[in-house]
Amino acid sequence: MPEHPHATLVRKAYDAFLRVDMAALRGLMTADVTQHVPGSHPTSGDFKGQDAVIGRYKRIFQETGGSFRADLRGVLVDGRGHAVALQHVTAEREGRRHQEDGCLVFRIVGDKITDIDECVPDIDKDDVFWS
Repeated sequence: MPEHPHATLVRKAYDAFLRVDMAALRGLMTADVTQHVPGSHPTSGDFKGQDAVIGRYKRIFQETGGSFRADLRGVLVDGRGHAVALQHVTAEREGRRHQEDGCLVFRIVGDKITDIDECVPDIDKDDVFWS
């Protein structure tokens, strides 16, 4: 049985992200895509539009010297425009190592990502790592 198109879209986005192919990522998102990142650190907040979202990705790669990885562990879909990506994140920054499981909740319209909500197990831990 073939994979649901929304799961395939999310897998393509993770693949492009890990290859640092920002042009491919742009092609998978609407122009007004929004990403919501919890916490009170410099890379948290709401990022509206492709330029802001891509700019955040570039910043986290820069801040971690390219060590940031978000490995996709699984994708759950509801068939109504929502997909949840289970991920394992690792990164190094300023001599500190960070790793955690978490998820991204995607909203999809047609064949494009319109909204991304990040969920983490420990917001305070993320704040310390990214501050």
